[in-house]
Amino acid sequence: METIRGKTSLDLDLHGLNKRLAGHSRVILDLGTGDGRYVHHLAERNPNWFVIGVDSCRENLREHSRTKLPNAIFVIASAQDLPGELDSLISHVTINFPWGSLLEGLLASDPKLIRGLESISCTQASLDLHLNGGALAEAGVDEIDNNLLQAGWQLKTPVTMDANALSDFPSTWAKRLAFGRDPRAMMLYGQK
Repeated sequence: METIRGKTSLDLDLHGLNKRLAGHSRVILDLGTGDGRYVHHLAERNPNWFVIGVDSCRENLREHSRTKLPNAIFVIASAQDLPGELDSLISHVTINFPWGSLLEGLLASDPKLIRGLESISCTQASLDLHLNGGALAEAGVDEIDNNLLQAGWQLKTPVTMDANALSDFPSTWAKRLAFGRDPRAMMLYGQK
């Protein structure tokens, strides 16, 4: 699978990945990681976790992938075509404020996206999904909630996030939303 550090693209095979994962208690995957700030935050504060950021846009990842953290990598891949090296390794998936094809895939229950989430998740994997006000206005949380339920995720009652919660959330996009015209979001969470 293709990983990135700064401007340098690196191939990482399953053997190399397993060596990097050794000794970590959890493997977190942030799907659609954007600039990678959230991954960087989690990896710095949780050295016993291994955190993987996945995004299809390599340019966005350059700044935060530059810092070499022993418990983090950034993978170049689309949400609809996740690398096979990740199969059954992920204990927790985060999707923070999706847009574009990732949001469309969640709304339409895209089979490639749903199968990809299923294939990377280990038994009892958990999921956190944050949706911004624009996404909520576009389709509502119910459609995404129903699609994830049909895919086998057992979801809890959604939690509303206001401007304060968004400004405290460690992602670049959450900070922008907190001070935007629609400073609200919804968090869905659950388990396989």
